[in-house]
Amino acid sequence: MMIRWAWFALGWLMVALGFIGALLPVMPTTVFLIAAAACFTRSSPRFERWLLDHRWFGPSLRDWREHRAIPLKAKLFAITSMAGGFAIFLLTLHPHPWLAVAVGTAIFASALYVGTRPHR
Repeated sequence: MMIRWAWFALGWLMVALGFIGALLPVMPTTVFLIAAAACFTRSSPRFERWLLDHRWFGPSLRDWREHRAIPLKAKLFAITSMAGGFAIFLLTLHPHPWLAVAVGTAIFASALYVGTRPHR
């Protein structure tokens, strides 16, 4: 019972982060909502259905769940945002070269993953 409540609370935290991400261009939205749906699968079918039927977020979540697909427009936005965020990171913080390489490698790997998912 306690674990179910932990999944439920984590699901709402992910929803909150997802909605913040919808408002802030430097933070993702869909990844948090995918995590929220997974948490609600383990805790609350009612809120899982609410997310999957949501007018704005539901189609992307269902595409991910059913086909592991990311809409082309979302892919382009995500990859462009990652590149822009990395450029801002480099230009404003002037990180040590090893940190720049580490962050750049993580961003490149993330962009590669997003870019290689199918789109519908």
